[in-house]
Amino acid sequence: MLRRQLIRHGEAIVLITLGGIVGANLRYAVGAAAGDALLVTLLVNTLGSFGLGLLLFDARADEILTKRLRYVFGTGFFASFTTYSTFVADIALTAPELAVPYIIASYASGFGGVLVSRKIVAKTSKTAIQPPTPGDD
Repeated sequence: MLRRQLIRHGEAIVLITLGGIVGANLRYAVGAAAGDALLVTLLVNTLGSFGLGLLLFDARADEILTKRLRYVFGTGFFASFTTYSTFVADIALTAPELAVPYIIASYASGFGGVLVSRKIVAKTSKTAIQPPTPGDD
């Protein structure tokens, strides 16, 4: 039993790592191509919130994606693609008159991305989105 658990955990680590490598490199490429502007961070985090929302609501409805794919895309790719640490650094380094609207826009677009993804999954899934239950992983 222990051997099987170790293999399963090792597989999860490899899948998360592969997704993380791709997500982090894509984030770097987007930043390098666009000059690491505030709007790039806002766009990346909005797309990441949307993608994570799709994964979350799919898992609560039809479960089209397997747990392995959720590791690759959720814990790996989107966790590395989004850059809330850059968001915090941007806020600290930006003048207050620009930082406040940036904070509002970032949170609004992040929550907006999740809400749009919920709507898409609700409209396209065969099963209603289920609320979390105790013991969910």
